[in-house]
Amino acid sequence: MVNLDLDQFQEQTVLLKKQFRDKHPKFENRFKWLEEKLLEQIEAIEEQNSLGKSTIPELDFHRIENGNVDEGVIQQIKKSGSVVIRNVFPSERAEAWFQSLEDYVQENDYFSKQKEGLDRYFSDLKSDRPQIYGIYWSKAQIEARQDEAMAKTRSFLNRLWDFESNGKKYFHPDRECTYADRIRMREPGDQSLGLSPHMDAGSVERWLDPAYKRTYSKIFETKWEKYNPFSGAFRYEAEGIDSPAVCRAFRTWQGWTALSSQGPGDGTLQLIPCIDTIAYILMRPMLEDVPEEVLCGAEPGRAQAVTAEWHSLLLRGLVSIPRVEPGDTVWWHSDVVHGVEEIHQGSQMSSVIYIGAAPLCERNQTFLERQKPCFLEGRSSPDFAEEDYERDQLIDMISFQEEAAIVLFDTNAIGENDAFPIDYRGMVNAYAKTYPALIRPSGVGGFAYNGVEGGIARFTNTRVANSDPLSTNLYHGTVRVTMEVIN
Repeated sequence: MVNLDLDQFQEQTVLLKKQFRDKHPKFENRFKWLEEKLLEQIEAIEEQNSLGKSTIPELDFHRIENGNVDEGVIQQIKKSGSVVIRNVFPSERAEAWFQSLEDYVQENDYFSKQKEGLDRYFSDLKSDRPQIYGIYWSKAQIEARQDEAMAKTRSFLNRLWDFESNGKKYFHPDRECTYADRIRMREPGDQSLGLSPHMDAGSVERWLDPAYKRTYSKIFETKWEKYNPFSGAFRYEAEGIDSPAVCRAFRTWQGWTALSSQGPGDGTLQLIPCIDTIAYILMRPMLEDVPEEVLCGAEPGRAQAVTAEWHSLLLRGLVSIPRVEPGDTVWWHSDVVHGVEEIHQGSQMSSVIYIGAAPLCERNQTFLERQKPCFLEGRSSPDFAEEDYERDQLIDMISFQEEAAIVLFDTNAIGENDAFPIDYRGMVNAYAKTYPALIRPSGVGGFAYNGVEGGIARFTNTRVANSDPLSTNLYHGTVRVTMEVIN
């Protein structure tokens, strides 16, 4: 967690600006030069968009798989900070994931469980909250995150970064740490669930956190033409304020996988495909027309808002992504401004699984330790509000075996009709007894253990090793337990 004194946030901001202006008295002239350079790029985006063409680079997965991506395409990806990678998954598989997620949401009784007021990350953004579901551990999501094609895609993208220098490796480009994110299922005709333009990975931290200051040192020295947005040095050390939905992992790329066909007008993703906009956003608060305590859309624990009041030039370059089909993926650098269209004018659900790239490094290893119990207990990812829609499915899992493959039923079924809530599936000990021969309802509470006359079995110290949801109240998994016979 970043160590910032939020009670002194405004005082720190005022001091930061004074120190900057004292050090760079001719800053406004330099800013005009930056503005002119960005205007050229923004006008190029506008021109292409008016012609119905996209400035977001596109690439087919087979080129990554075969190792023949053109250098020109790589440079376009770096310049725009974004890319559409097509056919990462077969369309039939992505469509099957979509159907399974629809079933999973219904089976989890998601809508009746929704909790108000927990996710405030976007609360100051114009549209407040898109139709994003707090689901993290469905079979579809896990399969997509762990797939070999996804691994190859992320490895390619990670290698666009400078991940080592002078013998120091900032992160491992070919080893990924699973970062559990959510899903989007946006209904056709929706007019209220867009997402205003913003940047993730922190807001005030970008100006005040020491690691971020080192990351953006060239920009703060007004040498933005020398800034390398793909340098891994320092960035992996920069953490966000401890707040629901603020990413505390290091992501080289944010991204999602399309589960449905969607394009402009379908309530889909928008980007400003220009990596240089970060210099404008960081320098804009330093101009004289901005109040001393204001950082132009930055508030502690919130997304970095990009608004017409402070960033009107940049917003001219906000464009919708080109049409994508199920199995295509979209990726953008964490410094790239993005949002979601205000209105879904299409005729079908606009659905995605959010999957980014979080390569192996010390920071992400630490995050995995925080995320691990959330997975084992079916709780929300630690980067998001504690909604825990899936938690009730992973409690009190019981088995006689020290380690065994079993099918697990919902906790609420325990004791109902004097029935034991496990259908045993498999043995790991050749001498172990099988269920139901091992136990039977006692009739007086607990479960009789047939190995001891009149004995009752008590199960304690249950630990989940892994689990795989099959339906609402049914999981296949591995557990370790301790069984005690009570006479």
